[in-house]
Amino acid sequence: VREVFRDWCTCLVFSPMNVNFNSLKKVRLPGGGGAAGKGAIALGIAAGAGYVFFNHCLYNVEGGHRAIIYDRLSGIDSQIRNEGTHILVPWLQRAIIYDVRSRPRKIGSLTGSRDLQMVNITLRVIFKPDPNNLPWMYRNLGIDFDERILPSIVNEVLKSVVAQYNASQLITQREQVSTLIRRSLGERARDFGILLDDVAITHLSFGKEYTSAVEAKQVAQQEAERAKFIVEKAMQEKKSTIIRAQGEASAAKLIAEAMNNNPGFLAMRQIDAARDVASTISQSSNKVYLSSDSLLVNTLGGVTGADALSQISAKSKQE
Repeated sequence: VREVFRDWCTCLVFSPMNVNFNSLKKVRLPGGGGAAGKGAIALGIAAGAGYVFFNHCLYNVEGGHRAIIYDRLSGIDSQIRNEGTHILVPWLQRAIIYDVRSRPRKIGSLTGSRDLQMVNITLRVIFKPDPNNLPWMYRNLGIDFDERILPSIVNEVLKSVVAQYNASQLITQREQVSTLIRRSLGERARDFGILLDDVAITHLSFGKEYTSAVEAKQVAQQEAERAKFIVEKAMQEKKSTIIRAQGEASAAKLIAEAMNNNPGFLAMRQIDAARDVASTISQSSNKVYLSSDSLLVNTLGGVTGADALSQISAKSKQE
């Protein structure tokens, strides 16, 4: 039985479409023929057929994948197989499985801006193959289509888009630049059967010279703003001094006019000062013995402030 099974499997594997079953009839079992021998042969044939069918005629397409068939006689079949289990002819046909799920890829490029500044920019591209164009893609690009196509078209689109903007505009108008890159790259990738789900700028940097110039410019602007603040502060202090001096001059003028018009004004001010001094001394816990004239509290006897002022005025007139 083992010899019959081995010979039958050899014939079926190497010539699955032209199995010569007449050769199997000529095989004699070691223990003789009869119904038992024929049953053993039938069992061996069934087991070999099952082995070949389940191991060489069936293939699975996992979720998120698609399959196309390559036939040795007709080439690539245009029919696309979805998820599930499918049948093929061993040796004559071969299943080619594509992953059609979205996957990310980062691609960097060194290009120049409109003002001739070198820009190092990196894109993150989320892409997937078009399931309806898998036969054309395998025939023209193969399985590694992303390695063949994405780096070249990303560099091409980045150079064409970045060249339209200045270095400063790439920073201030980043969203507009990203939108233009996404639209241009999507149109270019569709020509090769690639669909883009998202395109984003993940890194954007400039040369050392330009970066140093930008930093120096920012420092100069900050110094200018600081100097401007100092000038404005000095002007405000000047205005404050002038206003304060004008207020003091006006107050002195008003006091002088009040003293000329009312001689008792100075006495009133002396009484106010004496009241403040007396209030301060009364709240002290110590005993103080001082002259009332030196403390401006002599409001009853002696020369009043008005008399002193009159004497000073008369003396200045005589001189």
